[in-house]
Amino acid sequence: MADLEPPGEFCHQPVMVDEVVTVLSDVPDGVVVDATLGGGGHTEALLNANQGLSVIGLDRDQEALAAACALLAPHGERVIGMHRRFDEIAEAVRELGHHEVSACLFDLGVSSPQLDTAQRGFSYRRSGPLDMRMDRSGGITAAEVVNSYDEHALAALLRSHGDEPYALRIARAIVAARPVTSTIDLADVVRGAVPAAVRRRQGHPARRTFQAVRIEVNQELEILQDALTQALSLLAPRGRCAVLAYHSGEDRIVKRCFRDAAGESTPPRPGLPPLAGQQATVRLLWRGARKPGNDETTSNRRSEAARLRVVEKLETAQ
Repeated sequence: MADLEPPGEFCHQPVMVDEVVTVLSDVPDGVVVDATLGGGGHTEALLNANQGLSVIGLDRDQEALAAACALLAPHGERVIGMHRRFDEIAEAVRELGHHEVSACLFDLGVSSPQLDTAQRGFSYRRSGPLDMRMDRSGGITAAEVVNSYDEHALAALLRSHGDEPYALRIARAIVAARPVTSTIDLADVVRGAVPAAVRRRQGHPARRTFQAVRIEVNQELEILQDALTQALSLLAPRGRCAVLAYHSGEDRIVKRCFRDAAGESTPPRPGLPPLAGQQATVRLLWRGARKPGNDETTSNRRSEAARLRVVEKLETAQ
């Protein structure tokens, strides 16, 4: 395990854990890469259910990694934790002497402890600095994005990463309010920019803006395609890759990557035939995405947006 000082508390409820354990239990014995280790909940459940599996756990958040290492310590050498981004998955696996793996798991998005810790800057409900970096050892902060991007760049960001219908209004309000220095300040600016009717009938008006800025700060969409391509290339025959996505942009990337790998290329535009497909290296375990059940969404509201997609490496794939 990584040699990190465990935090005081990092408690995260893993999403769709039973479904993930089920689909990743029917793989050959060997190494599983949990590319987004988080609090370690998925890995703990998987190790408890499968004595033939060991896990390489990656996470860019040092606090999450330390918490996972503490939780998973009873599993001893069956778990190795590494401070890495998930687009470094191939490098991490080969560094440990492996050339293929039995499964890969990606649980995208932000964890409950990250949201609930005000100093991390992810929450629009808690006052804290505009940070939002999953890895606080470097990189651009949310404050830099909010206070340096011009109006058009901000609006484009809110549309592409947040599906925000009032992107231009919000971008203009942010520019006019600069400098914006805290999470609560940003949330208040967004709230004042959207129509009153929208504030009354929908959830918190700043949710999409915070999501968009967080994705930009951490380059989540930019690195996802490369990470998935690496993961699929590492899979042993009958190995599986499972991805939990929570944002439409993430899910589109996962869907397109999996369909392309399954030889089912996406049409260039709606209504047009698909391009000639490449040779399939995986099969889709099911069509579309699976969602959490009613019991889970009732007990864990943050699971509502989850979408699970899984592919399996073909026996004949080279």
